[in-house]
Amino acid sequence: MITKSMKVLLEGGTDVRPVALLVQEASKYDSRVYIRMGNKKVNAKSIMGMMSLGLTNGEELEVIAEGEDEESAVQGIEHFLSGR
Repeated sequence: MITKSMKVLLEGGTDVRPVALLVQEASKYDSRVYIRMGNKKVNAKSIMGMMSLGLTNGEELEVIAEGEDEESAVQGIEHFLSGR
């Protein structure tokens, strides 16, 4: 299991479309992927769960991945959240 803190830096903001794209990114991986903000932890592959977080730019969160491609999952999500 890998846990990594990162900051949300999405150029287009964090409305429905970027969150949906984040869910698509997480869904590329076989690993279980979660996003934790404060005391709330949601499945990163769930659009409803991700929308419930109310992500905003500049916010800190943790990405948790567990599975055979966990390193790739964390790197992919970090790349996406950094706006690169």
